[in-house]
Amino acid sequence: MRVLRDTDRAEGLGALVRDDEAAAPAPRWTWDDTNRWYPALLDAGVRVERAHDLRLAHAILRRSPLTARTPFARADPGPWDGLVPAPAGPPPSLPGAGPAPQGLFELGDIAAPARDGRDARDPHAELAAQEAALAAATDPGRLRFLLAAESAGALVAAEMHHTGLPWRADVHDAILTERLGPRPPSGQRPVLLEALAARIREALDAPPSLNPDSHPSLLKAMQYAGVGVKSLSKWELEEHDHPVVAPLLEYKKLARLLTANGWNWLDTWVRDGRFRPEYVVGGVVTGRWSSVGGGALQLPKDVRRAVVADPGWTLVVADVAQLEPRVLAAMSGDAAMAAAGRGGDMYAGIVASGAVATRELAKVGMLGAMYGGTTGASAAVLPSLARTFPRAIALVEDAARAGERGEVVSTWLGRGSPLPGEPWAQVQAGAYAAEPAGSADAAARARAYTRSWGRFTRNFVVQGTAAEWALAWLASARRRLWDLGEAGPGGTGVFGRRPHLAFFLHDEVVVHTPAALADDVARELRQAAVEAGRLLFGDAPVEFPLTVATVETYADAK
Repeated sequence: MRVLRDTDRAEGLGALVRDDEAAAPAPRWTWDDTNRWYPALLDAGVRVERAHDLRLAHAILRRSPLTARTPFARADPGPWDGLVPAPAGPPPSLPGAGPAPQGLFELGDIAAPARDGRDARDPHAELAAQEAALAAATDPGRLRFLLAAESAGALVAAEMHHTGLPWRADVHDAILTERLGPRPPSGQRPVLLEALAARIREALDAPPSLNPDSHPSLLKAMQYAGVGVKSLSKWELEEHDHPVVAPLLEYKKLARLLTANGWNWLDTWVRDGRFRPEYVVGGVVTGRWSSVGGGALQLPKDVRRAVVADPGWTLVVADVAQLEPRVLAAMSGDAAMAAAGRGGDMYAGIVASGAVATRELAKVGMLGAMYGGTTGASAAVLPSLARTFPRAIALVEDAARAGERGEVVSTWLGRGSPLPGEPWAQVQAGAYAAEPAGSADAAARARAYTRSWGRFTRNFVVQGTAAEWALAWLASARRRLWDLGEAGPGGTGVFGRRPHLAFFLHDEVVVHTPAALADDVARELRQAAVEAGRLLFGDAPVEFPLTVATVETYADAK
């Protein structure tokens, strides 16, 4: 193991790492934050096989129930607890702005103290403390796997930022023009959006000054016109038969496109034919990723036509079907539920089991079980699901009850949920205080808070374990894609002629690959899914089938 610290930059980091990576076996690099070190290595043409991210590992070990009794978890907050992720690269240049600032360090620079005190943190001491916490954990094997998977995810995220997602700015502009009209001058609405605004005013008999983007003004105008709505949500608007509903719903849809992925987004986030998402690994408490700017995890179908493979290359898009229910079946050891997922569509298998009558009820019921649906169709079918799949339903019910008691729950590999916090505790205490006039209200508030936190912990154990499966899938796919080697048109950089992960969305990946390797990529992604299931759940009889499509543009994958 090689622990990197800032003095290594004076030694010529790229050469140091390149030489060690050529050894067999390759070392595992340990650093404080993958984004602080790896982007510069990738720019220098160096790929790292394995790493240990101290920042990510620290956060897991501090909260995991498996280390709760260790000095590491019980210690007072220290400098590593306040470490925030470094950016994956320089911020995007805004239209009309000067050059983007460069990263804090370049290869060969001598490190200056970071303003956030980052360099005061001793990586050797932190690594030793983490190893001691792992040795004292109640199940160190699971935690070691989780830390390795989380660190591998950080490598993947940095590589996807480095390579970027192929993006045709001209196609994106054509999509916007088709949906909104030609690009307007700054500060003006596109013509088609303005036409919808005029229809809204006409339907409400409102003055030209009414701004549909102002929710208070729009609600007031609708109530004045006799449209009795309390909000502008789609489901409430659709309940009303009024001429304003159709243009307003269309306006809201197009306004979202303009705001989230319009011309300003294109100018800001797409450079040199690439969209470079900045992922935050473990950015959600369940372990799911989030993103900083650019809306990487919310790319609408409207703009996916702009994701087009380079000439001589293609996109292989793979997603796993019903990931969370399959994870629940594996975690709980529910053989009946595992059997329902064999052969493809788990919801169809649930219908075949006799638990429910239709696929829609199977889907609604399982989502209700995992997310705490207590009304409507999900509540109606839950008793039947509990009879058919008792172990699976018991697992999420037990997690909900633990959350209602204010306890920590855990994912399969040991990521711990946060405690409910002081407001929750205050509400619980208030329910039992001597309040003759308000005790009923206090008890009702306590029940609402209790049930709400129970719904969170119910889903935490499933969503968090699904995120762990996805990390294992990414890590396996990353290794397998690299082993396929080089092919196709020439390019520059580490991945210039190699298939590589280009995009990730919870249970879906996009691989940009030389066309000649597309079939090999599809095979390796499927094998990586099998490997991820085996690594997490051993010989549990749960399948993780993929839908795989080889396409020229992302929009054609579904």
